[in-house]
Amino acid sequence: MACPVLLGSALAVGAAALPASAQTYQDSALIAGPVSDATFGGSGIAAANGNAVIDLIGSGVTWSLHGTVPAGVTLSGSTISFSGPVVQSPDPIVADATDKNGNAEALEIPISLKPNFIALQGFTTTLVSLSGLADSNVSGDVKFSANSSESGDAITFAESNLPTGLSSGNPTLAYLGGTAAPGNYTGAVVTATDSDGAVLKGTFDLTVDANAVSGSYGDEVNRFGNGFDVFRQHQNPGAIIAGWTPTPGDRATHFIRGTGTHQGAFRFEYAPQGSGSGLCVSDPGGGWSSDPLRDGLVLARCNTGPWQQFIPQSNGTLKNVATGLYVNPAGTGKQLRGGTSPTSWGGSTYTWKVPIQPAG
Repeated sequence: MACPVLLGSALAVGAAALPASAQTYQDSALIAGPVSDATFGGSGIAAANGNAVIDLIGSGVTWSLHGTVPAGVTLSGSTISFSGPVVQSPDPIVADATDKNGNAEALEIPISLKPNFIALQGFTTTLVSLSGLADSNVSGDVKFSANSSESGDAITFAESNLPTGLSSGNPTLAYLGGTAAPGNYTGAVVTATDSDGAVLKGTFDLTVDANAVSGSYGDEVNRFGNGFDVFRQHQNPGAIIAGWTPTPGDRATHFIRGTGTHQGAFRFEYAPQGSGSGLCVSDPGGGWSSDPLRDGLVLARCNTGPWQQFIPQSNGTLKNVATGLYVNPAGTGKQLRGGTSPTSWGGSTYTWKVPIQPAG
């Protein structure tokens, strides 16, 4: 189905879907309607020899050179020229014709280069275009696909005009790490780009399913960027809590911080799907034979006991209520453990990061 892309349209959501007051959400699924492809607005795309130059032909487009071209090859308007000595067997060049909506077709042009002279080599050009831009709903995510007329060309995808709390993905728009409010959104845009520079845009409607988060969703991260991490995403009691850089796509670093039952304390519940798993970070105080380190941090069934509650100190460190020990790291990928004093190098200083921060 072909229709114009509404690139300037506002993102709309039904009033009933907006929260009545400030509320944190964690997305649990995305459902997309069919993509409405745009049509390329140019016509007559071709190339022809001029007077020592190559003339690009087409209406309703602007031209640009794509990728790396030989030194001395330049484009002015719709004219390709060359300033330089003879070049033996130069690689073909690619010129992209882009319409007013940002859709593009790519023209692959074999060339011959002589001193201050450029011409078509063999008079054969290849026009590259995209078609069949579509989406599919897979396990709560939205995966995009398209076809290139040039076999073997890679296609990348990017989404824009998304609801706040969702990030673009390639080729999949994922709910994981998203914090968009639940509702039905219209006017989202997907852009498919061929490796030769051909572009096809489309619009789609998006439904966001989300859970209201009880507490704050994020990760407890030290000054060196390592946060709480469930080692290898082992979602079971006794799973080790290690130090690792949190990212939106790494489920092992997703937690909900809730208020504890002890004065000033917090509890950290593992939330790989955005809603609580029922497992909380705990310092069992040496009471678990499966814990590799005495006072090593592990997951345990959430309860209101002091072993799972941690009090932030004025210097940014964390103390366990039951043991009175500080949460100390031992390096990236290593288990966190309680210590009688913070590390001398500052790794025990923690901050709650909301939302979960991308690496770097």
